[in-house]
Amino acid sequence: FTQDAGYSYGSVREQIVHLMEADEIWFCELQGFEPSEPLPPAHKDDRQAMRARWDTIEQGMQVYLGFLQDKMLFEKPIQEPEEDRDLLVWQVLLHVVNHGTDHRAQMLRLLNDLGIKTVSQDYIFHVYNHPL
Repeated sequence: FTQDAGYSYGSVREQIVHLMEADEIWFCELQGFEPSEPLPPAHKDDRQAMRARWDTIEQGMQVYLGFLQDKMLFEKPIQEPEEDRDLLVWQVLLHVVNHGTDHRAQMLRLLNDLGIKTVSQDYIFHVYNHPL
């Protein structure tokens, strides 16, 4: 879990930390909030603390998305950093999804290299298993 794989962010743990912190930063920027302090690097298994942190981040994302209205997708709510000021909400949300897909694919490779059996991550399989 904490073994450096010499690829991307290193360990599976660091990939997950990067992914959840990036999600939190983007959603905080959309709302004008300051994100939490980053998790410190760890050389031990801290999955329970990470799960609790990610649950909190996901809850915040769900609250934001629950209040999101169509017209808000074309707003530019980000003030800082300056480079993000011209981003529309829909662009940020699309980036968050694509960023997550990229890093989940990287984690699949890391897990495979560690000898762990992985499953397909295609979204369509999620749809097949969770029909409306």
